[in-house]
Parts: sequence; C-alpha cells; structure tokens
Amino acid sequence: MARSKQPAMKRESSSEYFNKKTSTWEDSSNGQQAVAQNKATNGVAKASGSLADNAIAEDKGAGIVQLVIAVSGIYASFLTWAYLQEKLTTTPHGLRNEVWHFPVFLNTIQSLFAATVGIVYLLFSTPRGQPTPPVIPSTRILGPLALVAITSSLASPFGYASLAHIDYITFLLAKSCKLLPVMFLHITVFRKRYPLYKYLVVAAVTAGVAVFTLHSGSKKKKASRLSDEANASWGLLLLSINLLFDGLTNSTQDYIFTSFKPYTGPQMMCANNLMSTLVTGLYLLVSPYIAGTGVGEWFGMAGGVDGGELSEALAFMGRHPAVWRDVLGFAACGAVGQVFIFYTLATFSSVLLVTVTVTRKMFTMILSVVAFGHRLTQMQWLGVGLVFGGIGVEAAIARSEKAAKEAAKKKQ
Repeated sequence: MARSKQPAMKRESSSEYFNKKTSTWEDSSNGQQAVAQNKATNGVAKASGSLADNAIAEDKGAGIVQLVIAVSGIYASFLTWAYLQEKLTTTPHGLRNEVWHFPVFLNTIQSLFAATVGIVYLLFSTPRGQPTPPVIPSTRILGPLALVAITSSLASPFGYASLAHIDYITFLLAKSCKLLPVMFLHITVFRKRYPLYKYLVVAAVTAGVAVFTLHSGSKKKKASRLSDEANASWGLLLLSINLLFDGLTNSTQDYIFTSFKPYTGPQMMCANNLMSTLVTGLYLLVSPYIAGTGVGEWFGMAGGVDGGELSEALAFMGRHPAVWRDVLGFAACGAVGQVFIFYTLATFSSVLLVTVTVTRKMFTMILSVVAFGHRLTQMQWLGVGLVFGGIGVEAAIARSEKAAKEAAKKKQ
C-alpha cells in the first residue's frame, strides 16, 4: 500500500521551558515577567548604585571602631612581641650571664600557640550554617604547604644566629627590607619584571642598610674594629639567608593563594603553623642524636650526646624560671598578631596592612632605642631614613596604583 505524503504541520512554540538552575519546567510567560521584573530591579539598582557602593564600602572598609581595633591589635601585639624578642636574646641571666640561644624551641612554642589560635579563628570566621573549610583541602596543596613550613622554620634560626654578631637595631632594619629577597626570587625563578621605581626603592633600601652598618660610630682600636667588621659581615650573611628564606616563604604563600582558590588566611594560618610545629618538633626530638656528631658541631647545635636543644632550653628555664613568662608572652603575642593581620586583610585592604606594617617597624625601632638604650650616630639615622623613606615611597606608589585600578573598574 503506497504511503501518501502528509502536508507539513506548523508546530506551535511551547510556553514551557526547562530551567537548569531550578531543575524544573516553567512557563515562559512567567519567565518573561521575571525578566521584565529583573530589568526593572536592575534599573532601580543602577539608579541607586552609589548607595549600594557605599554600603559595600562600609562593610569592606568597616567603621572607625574596626579600624582602630585592627591597627591597635597589630601595634600592641607586635610591639610587645619585638620587645620580648630583644629581651630574650640580649638579657644575661644569673651569675654566669647566660643568654637565651634556643631559637627552634622558641619557634616551636610560637607555632603551637599560633596553630591553636588559628583553629579557633577559623571556626569563628566561618559564616553560620556553612561547614568549616578544611585546613588541607586537597593533596596537591601539601607540597607548597610543606615548603612554606620548612622555609619558615629554617629562617628563624639564621635570624637568631645573626643577633650574636649584629645589634638588634641592625636586625630590625634589615628585616624591614623583605622587598629585596621577594623581588630577587620573582626575577630569577618566576621571570617577572618590575617597574623602574621598585629597583630605585631597592637601591635606596640597600644603601640605607649599608650606611647604617658601616657607620657604627665606635672608636675602637684598628684590630678590634676589623674584628667587629668581620663579625658584622658574618651576621649580615646569616641575616641575608634568613631574608632569602622569608622571601621564599612569602612567594610560596602568594602562589598558594592564587593557585588554590578559595584558600583563606585562617586556613593558611592553621596549616602553616601545624606543619611548622611538626617540622621543628621533629628536629627537637632528633637533635640529641645529631648534636654530638661532627655535623652537629658544624651547625652549632646546642647540647652534647645526651643533650640537644629541647633539654638545654628546659634546663635553662629551670635555672631561670622568669624566662618562662617571656617565652609564653612572646608566643602568645605572635599568635594574636597573626590573627589581627588576617583580620585586617579580610576587613580592609592589603594597602592598609602595608602602611601599618611599615609604621609598626618604625615604632619598633624607636621602642628598642628607648627601652634598651641604643645610641645611633647621625649617619645611622641617615641610613634609617633611606630605608624607611624607600619603603614609604613604595607603599605610597602601590596605594595610588591600586586606587587607579579601582577607579578604572568603576568606569567599566
């Protein structure tokens, strides 16, 4: 039987459609009404855009009370932290004038405190009704986090070792120059290029440190001065290694934040300090078996075959119980200071944090001069001016660049 060709039928368009967002079938007429309503709402939103922006700005920039809390918290915690650090490393104790020289033990106590405070901060910073984000969200992040823990753990002993050869003011001044190792690593490892002003800032900071160290103002005999210069050179070399590890730590943290989004500050604080405690704790446990060997002597490890830094530090605090207060205070201030840093970053901006950090280091230096009776020559003050002037210019240019970028985004 032959099949007859049917005339083409005109299909009526269906008024229903499948909404992928809600996973339901909906009526297109309602959808059109919703679109129209959205357009009207968007029109109102655009008309009141400035009000919305102001509300966001208030939430982001917070109020003057939150600003005072953030800045005061950073100043109070880190000024006290720096005071206790200098007191611990320079104050002689007892009839034998013993001085604290157990950096890994001190670092372990601080990272343990910071890990505990970081966990509490992570729990309280998580919005209600949402699960607490994991400290280590994936196995891929373990490598970079381990590198951060190792470099930050290695940096501290070199910094404390340098204090045996240079004074604390030089130490503070050089530690203010973290831009140098960060730029060096970004140029050599990541092949990044910087604008001319950053190289000029680095030159000013380097010149400032050189002027400060070369003009100690001491009027000693020639042989004694040569010995002091050799000690200062060795101290600066140790401090350079410390800054290099600091730069590697900062660069790796930047890589983690950009490559493993959304990884937050509280997560980083917990992970970094937990892994640092593990690294330094293992060192303290195995150091008694290494201290008596040639390797231990070459690295200048504390203690002998039955010693090690852990037992030596505990014995030191047993002889001088007052040191416990400084050690625990140092660890607590460092932990709380980290919370205020991450709070400032989350509530305000990195530009504000840079400004607060630069001024905090200046106040730390003034506190050290006043509290411990340091005397600086005119040339050393010139060196201080070059360093903080360079850092201040860099912060001001960064602030203006960020403001220009934000203005360009608003125009778009």
